[in-house]
Amino acid sequence: MKTSLLSSTSSFRHRFGGIGFLNFCVKLWFVLATIGQWIFAYYIASFYGKSSLAGDFEKWNKVLPHGYVQDDWLGNAFVAAHIFLALIMVLGGPIQLIPQLRTQFRMFHRVLGRFYIFTAVLIGIDGLVMVWTRGAVGGLLQHIAISVQALYIIAFAVLALRYALQRNFALHRQWAIRLYLVASGVWFFRVYLMAWLLLNGGPAGFDPNTFDGPFLWFLSVLVYALPVSLLVFEMYLKAQQKTARTLFQIFTATLILILTVLMGIGIFAATMGMWLPRV
Repeated sequence: MKTSLLSSTSSFRHRFGGIGFLNFCVKLWFVLATIGQWIFAYYIASFYGKSSLAGDFEKWNKVLPHGYVQDDWLGNAFVAAHIFLALIMVLGGPIQLIPQLRTQFRMFHRVLGRFYIFTAVLIGIDGLVMVWTRGAVGGLLQHIAISVQALYIIAFAVLALRYALQRNFALHRQWAIRLYLVASGVWFFRVYLMAWLLLNGGPAGFDPNTFDGPFLWFLSVLVYALPVSLLVFEMYLKAQQKTARTLFQIFTATLILILTVLMGIGIFAATMGMWLPRV
């Protein structure tokens, strides 16, 4: 009787206590992030796909400064590759993290996973080339921060593959999630920037003409160089442990929920104000 009571109490805490709240917030974050990233993927495919098929490559410059440069075939090829690879990353990342697909379609998971990792390395290298040779927007600090992100992507991709080949699937999943988080950095930047603009009623803390200023420095560091997403993920791993205190689980869940709300605001603002109008 006592054992049954303890078991019931443990089950109740798991479902409705700190760990239950934590799992709910993580699932909510992932569902919303997936919806937002697939909307972004639709925008990429529609905007760049239509303009490319129509031969109107100069239209890229409405979104990417120096995205298309007349007679610079090599530079244009790097930009086109970056766009195509970004589309694969945005579509494939969430799919790889869905547990049901991972367990029921293992071969598909392996093939897509290797393709995703290979793509991540390419987009990391391509991103570095674009930042330092193509004249990216923003100031030097932003360029350095996004370059650090590119190095994260390459390193995490190698580690995710390494542990997969070693069949250490627990560590493989952790590094795959870290890879997904840093590879989504550009998307996070756009979303949180749009949330900031919507909440402030316009640009605040930076110059919209030069796309430089204190807020963008702050956002670049927290998204690219010292990603908050990685910090929160480490907190989540610690909160999942059996020895984790309920208060820490609730704190971590609340932080994830706050980030989810901000992300939701940013997705709405980006979708209605930036992505859909350009499709």
